[in-house]
Amino acid sequence: MAARPTWQGHLKLSLVTCPVALYTATTSAADVRFHLINPDTYNRIRMVPTDPDAGPVERSHLVRGYEVSKDEYVLFDDADFDKVRLDSTKTIAIDKFVDEADIDRLYWDDPFFVVPEKGAGVEAFAVIRDAMQKQGKVALGQLVLRGKERQLALEVRGKGLLAYTLRAHDEVRDADDYFDDIPKVKADADMVEIAARIIAQKEADFDPTAFKDRYDDALREMIKSKTKGGKGLVDVAEPDDTNVIDLMAALKNSLKGSAGGARKPTAKKPAAKSAPRKKTA
Repeated sequence: MAARPTWQGHLKLSLVTCPVALYTATTSAADVRFHLINPDTYNRIRMVPTDPDAGPVERSHLVRGYEVSKDEYVLFDDADFDKVRLDSTKTIAIDKFVDEADIDRLYWDDPFFVVPEKGAGVEAFAVIRDAMQKQGKVALGQLVLRGKERQLALEVRGKGLLAYTLRAHDEVRDADDYFDDIPKVKADADMVEIAARIIAQKEADFDPTAFKDRYDDALREMIKSKTKGGKGLVDVAEPDDTNVIDLMAALKNSLKGSAGGARKPTAKKPAAKSAPRKKTA
């Protein structure tokens, strides 16, 4: 496997344990990235750690510090962090199972592929995986990842497991703090009906391959244009806010426009008739 694991340790369910590795399930390799350039020299700017008194410092010489008061720090080196040992630093211990619907979407975070290490542990991994699939639940556990203990949700995905880090409760803001100030408006029933018909006409299957980052695409086109000496400028007009007086007219026009590009319903195949079961004596 070409990718390097993000984390290596053990997956544990009661007395069943197996070595596993976590691999990031997403990639940002296709993102358009830029560097800071000095326009006078065309040199790339390098970020050099600098001490206000001593000047540039080698990064390998630095340690981390926790500020206990203004300009006063408690210092920590690698040996200090090694002394803080938690079971979750090397083991994902599954301690409970929940329904997926019980986890608010706000808490779902980064996805990882959980892959068993080659060897005798593969059978133990299969036992845990198949038992989870049989129960149809999402497993919860903890692990230390990137210097922080995170809650983890695991579900079966093909021959492996898919793990999501879950945000802590204090990381999720209360929606009421933002939604309570939204004024109560009684929407017109006829307008809601027309909007619902527009939604029905735009019904489609979920196809992630159709997702395109148009901003990145525009940047690539501009890069291509600049390499050829062009300006590559793109003007985009801001959409106008809907006029409340013309809202019904806008909905009706939208309904007409949607009807022309509505997806044709696919014909359903008749269900195959199953052979009658033989009665056993």
